[in-house]
Amino acid sequence: MNQKVLFFSTRRGLELSKNISQYYGKLLGKVKFLEFSDGEYIPHFQESVRGCRVFLIGSTFPPVDNLMELLLMCDAARRASAYNITLVIPYFGWARQDHKDQPRTPIAAKLVAQLMVSSGATRLITMDLHADQIQGFFDIPVDHLYASRIFIDYIKKLNIDRLTIASPDMGGAKRARSYAGYLGTDVVICYKERKKANKIEFMNLIGKVKGKNIVLIDDMVDTAGTLTEAANLIKQQGALSVRAIATHPVLSGNSYDKIYQSSIEELVVTDTIPIKKHQTNQKIRVISCAPLFAEVMKSIKNDESISNKFII
Repeated sequence: MNQKVLFFSTRRGLELSKNISQYYGKLLGKVKFLEFSDGEYIPHFQESVRGCRVFLIGSTFPPVDNLMELLLMCDAARRASAYNITLVIPYFGWARQDHKDQPRTPIAAKLVAQLMVSSGATRLITMDLHADQIQGFFDIPVDHLYASRIFIDYIKKLNIDRLTIASPDMGGAKRARSYAGYLGTDVVICYKERKKANKIEFMNLIGKVKGKNIVLIDDMVDTAGTLTEAANLIKQQGALSVRAIATHPVLSGNSYDKIYQSSIEELVVTDTIPIKKHQTNQKIRVISCAPLFAEVMKSIKNDESISNKFII
């Protein structure tokens, strides 16, 4: 059965959604939002979705409205008899709460997964989850894409001599080793300890960086504290240059200032989260993930394997 394919987007995800639909070769469907004076809203699809394969596109970064919009749209599509509903969530927000690290705290990633399944989603496509085990929180198929497919090509084109891959923390060591394996380089790791969120107590470096050109690899950059401290430490220990790559540009607080004042020569990110246009300068480079998502969505629509879309 060859269902009609429809694309819809949350309001904050429009730019990326338009790019994805353009690469796919489809027009983005129209959604009207009826808003009440207290802030409540109702999404309304402006065309029939009955019997259709529906792709709902939107990252779930804060504020929570980005998540709520996606859930309401999914529920609306299910109640309007969509045949299949795939959530395309380039950045899966709330993923850092994937386990209990102290008493009396939630596991928000599991809760969000349950909400998505309950709202009617039949499949999820996302990129660089903060923790791989989040895939197991869903009772529907999850296609977990890796930005490495985008970034490794970019690093190769730079043709950097004496290249070494680095991880800004122990949690990213596996990711750094994978990049290093494809690029044939060494790996160094920064070891940090913190007493509370976004506050680093101290940081040490495992490995030698003197005389090397370093590329730091991370899944996201939030306050940029870890990334910039790692870059400064690496530079202090004799590295020739320090670049950074991070899939999700959360970039909260004074992160832009930290990046501009740090030893990072270039920060390369994807467009899973929209960058503040007035904050960008020559240090931040955005590479679109839209072509990769469009390729995967087309393969899923045609019931084709997507294993060749993965690198790491």
